[in-house]
Amino acid sequence: MWMYLGLLAALFLGLHNLCKKHAVRGNEVFPVLLGTVSSGFLFVAAFYLLSIFYPEYAKENGFNFQDIAWKMHGFIFIKSAIMAASWILAYQALKHLPLTIVTPIRSAGPFFTFIGAIVIYKESPNLYQWFGFFLIIFSVILYSRIGKKEGINFKRNKWIFAIIGATFLGASSGLYDKFLIQNLSLNPQTLQFWFCLYTILILLVILSITWFPYAAKRKAFKFRWSIVAVGLLLVAADYFYFKALQDPEALIMLLSAIKRSQLIIAVVIGGIVFKEKNKRKKLVPLAGIMIGVFLILYSNG
Repeated sequence: MWMYLGLLAALFLGLHNLCKKHAVRGNEVFPVLLGTVSSGFLFVAAFYLLSIFYPEYAKENGFNFQDIAWKMHGFIFIKSAIMAASWILAYQALKHLPLTIVTPIRSAGPFFTFIGAIVIYKESPNLYQWFGFFLIIFSVILYSRIGKKEGINFKRNKWIFAIIGATFLGASSGLYDKFLIQNLSLNPQTLQFWFCLYTILILLVILSITWFPYAAKRKAFKFRWSIVAVGLLLVAADYFYFKALQDPEALIMLLSAIKRSQLIIAVVIGGIVFKEKNKRKKLVPLAGIMIGVFLILYSNG
């Protein structure tokens, strides 16, 4: 069941990436990020209020929010800080790079998670899983060669370093999620509510320095429907991902890889919608990544 929940998370993540590209096009990154996180938070907050005013009805329908200690809030705030940094880097990179370059680099995330899962959680991969992961990494390198044809020099372009940093932080957050859900026994909705709230507070501090004081920047911002869609799709993806992690048998390194099947939506549909170049050539490394994901899924069966 946890693998199917992982695939559901991947579906919503793929749609989320498409909407995100639409939201940041020619737009200020920080207010877009604040808008997306706030949209997701308002959705979860509605259920939180339901649990306060109608506790029995909420509990019967699975909207159970835990009362947590201050120490637990500290752990959730650390996750918010990691993810805020990852999103800031990723959104900036997404604004300056094609989606069909950004998404495959993000797909290297499972490799970082894979190493962490072995070192921290002592998850033991088999031969197929090793092969699958190295196939994913090789495919990402192949993407970088195609990227050069689009005038993107992977060694000199600072947005490439930004997306690599975002990927590393995202993988760290994934490993931390397993600790929060399995070791600290947080349920998905409690984690989502406080995580979104603390991320909004972090972004408000950043915006009060970089955006709110500048009238020209505020006027340049364009609100789009996709900003709200990004927030709602991310909440849906995270919910299924956290539900999958609640299963004691769930392996974080495999879940992380399963989530990469979002690439089909992001690269194929994204390439058509945003009319990006070299779509056909990008299908080769895309196939490599998909085979890598399949090997990881198959080898566990």
